[in-house]
This record gives sequence, structure tokens and C-alpha cells, in this order.
Amino acid sequence: MAPQVQNAPTIDRSITLDLVGDWGQATFHKILGWLSQEFCDRAGPRSRTRTWTVCGGGVEAIPLVHNGEADLCVVTPNQLMAGAISGQGIFAQYGSMPHLRALAVLPQRDRMILAVHPKLGVQSFEDIRQTAPALEIATSKDDGTSFIGYVATQLLAAHGITTETLRKSGGKFVEFTRPHECLAAAIDGRANAVIQEAIMLPEWNELVEKHGWIPIQVETAAIKSLLVPGFSGDSLPEHFWSTRPDEIHAIDFSDFLLVVRDDMPSDVAELLTWCLVHTRANLERQFKHIPPEKCALTYPLDPVAMSKTSLELHPGARKVYQDIGVLRG
Repeated sequence: MAPQVQNAPTIDRSITLDLVGDWGQATFHKILGWLSQEFCDRAGPRSRTRTWTVCGGGVEAIPLVHNGEADLCVVTPNQLMAGAISGQGIFAQYGSMPHLRALAVLPQRDRMILAVHPKLGVQSFEDIRQTAPALEIATSKDDGTSFIGYVATQLLAAHGITTETLRKSGGKFVEFTRPHECLAAAIDGRANAVIQEAIMLPEWNELVEKHGWIPIQVETAAIKSLLVPGFSGDSLPEHFWSTRPDEIHAIDFSDFLLVVRDDMPSDVAELLTWCLVHTRANLERQFKHIPPEKCALTYPLDPVAMSKTSLELHPGARKVYQDIGVLRG
């Protein structure tokens, strides 16, 4: 049942917000478009928002918010963002960012996985280590701006695949920024392997179902060796692809996190979060033509899950979850 949109908080004064999304044609901009409309409908008459696009891999959105250049950003995966507070992992380049707070998680079950062309004749990471094929791996750049490139590099290294090992076997990384670019390179023959997230994209389905590419399961020992905060294992369920009836172990790359600063006015944070929680059906209906397991947004959205953020909740957001009984005071 859709939530009842009534007794909404309102703001009499007009508010201008700068929001940071993605590259422009992915899910973050769709989320921010929905949130902007719902927020401005309930704020002062001259309220407006601006949505920024990014050129890099998305990490740059976090310091933009922390430094006060933007008011809100959407980032993924949720579990990786805890390191931003103390400046760990990919955030070390910025130092600690203690003023970051969260409004909500929008659940999106995603995984990162390596797949290889069937002509290589390998079925596992152990096969790759034993036969040392000339892998040409399409992936996002590990350039300090890309969560995807950062996680992919760490995951491959944990399985013994580095720039140096690839060079020795006659292989290389074929680097891009966005998932679509990497998957397109795999489909059109510019790469014979790909490691990416966004597992619900049609290009992933085409690679495995049409072209017979082999998903390579991650190894439990490799996951345990990843010391960077935020990594955990997950899996693709049975029959996710018809050519792979078994469960496929992968790396979790799930959930969109909405991030603000701790000094965002409480009434603004409260209204934004109220819109996220109470008008969520208006976002869900944009995705309901796609099965949830293969969708860019894992609907239906659950306020309990939405409250489980890797960063501390902004007090205005916490009030919304307390008011509906999700959190206690």
C-alpha cells in the first residue's frame, strides 16, 4: 500500500539547494529529480534546486558536500562511506570529513563481479593464476575519483591480479569511467574480460546470456584478506542468468546513500527526509516495469532499511524515523 501523504512538514521561506548526482543519465539524477519536486512542493514559493553532474567516478561528490560547495549528494555503495569520517581508504586524499551526515539509504542490491570471454577457457580465479591468460580487463579507472575502480583494483589484487601480473602475461587494463563504457568494450571486442558493478544493466545480460561470458566467483579467502573498511561478500542468486543456474559469489556493491552536512538546517533535513520516506511510492513507480532483482532500485522501499545509514543520521532525518516508529529517541 502506498504511504499516505498528509500532515507533511512545510517550510515557509524559499530554499535553494545544490545537489550532486552522477554522470547525468544514470539513477542518481532520477532520484534527485523526484526529491527536488517533492521538496519544492512543500517549501517557499521561490524554492529551487540545481543538480550537478560529475566527470569522475563519484568520490568527488563527498568533499563537495563536506566543504559546503553543495548541500546534498548521492553516492554508492553505502557501506564504503563510513571511511569518509576518518579519512580512510579512498578518502585518505581528503583527510577526515567529520561534518558529514546522512538522510537515508535507498536500497539497491548490487554486486561487483569479474566475467571473462569463453575462449579463454577459464572458470575460476585459480584457473587464471595457473594458466596466466592474456587478460585485457575492462574496468573503471582507479584514479582516486572512482569507487568502482578502487574496489575493483582491491578485489583483483586480493586474487593475485595486478597491473604487473597482467603485463607479464601479455594482458592489460582497458580503463574507462562508467559501467556502460566498460561493458560496451567487452561486447565489441576491445576487452576479453570485464570487472564491474551495475549488475542489472542490459549489457551484463547480453554478455552472459547472448555471448556466453563466464562469471568468475570471488574466493572467500580473498574477501577475508580485504582490510579496507566497507568490503563484504554477497552473491548473485540462483538462475540470475539462465546460463548460470547456481549461486555466484561476488562482492557487495549495494545501496545509495544521501549525504548532507551536519549544519544543514534541521527543518530542511527533516523535510527532505520526510519526502524520501512518505513519497517513496512516486519514485518506485518509475521502476516497477522491471523485476526488483534486476532493477536499479530495489523496491519496495522500506523505511527501516532506509534508516540504516553508514554515516550518522542528521538530527532532522532522525526525527522523521522516530516519528514513524522506526527509531527510538
